[in-house]
Amino acid sequence: MPQKDPCQKQACEIQKCLQANNYQETRCEAAFQEMRRCCARYPKGTSVCCSGFEREDREREKHKTASKGFHAAQQ
Repeated sequence: MPQKDPCQKQACEIQKCLQANNYQETRCEAAFQEMRRCCARYPKGTSVCCSGFEREDREREKHKTASKGFHAAQQ
């Protein structure tokens, strides 16, 4: 039997919150924060539910790095 995803509960809470709030993400920020905290507790790849958050973090880092390079080039 496959092991349960460690962050599945938080992922389900996000879905419930979004459904209850007509998919307005801003109303579910607390649920998103709980998911991020859960994902941070486990090594990357441990939780399938965290894959989207891990991708989001990589994109955010890319933008930060590109922005730093842009600002350094302007100085």
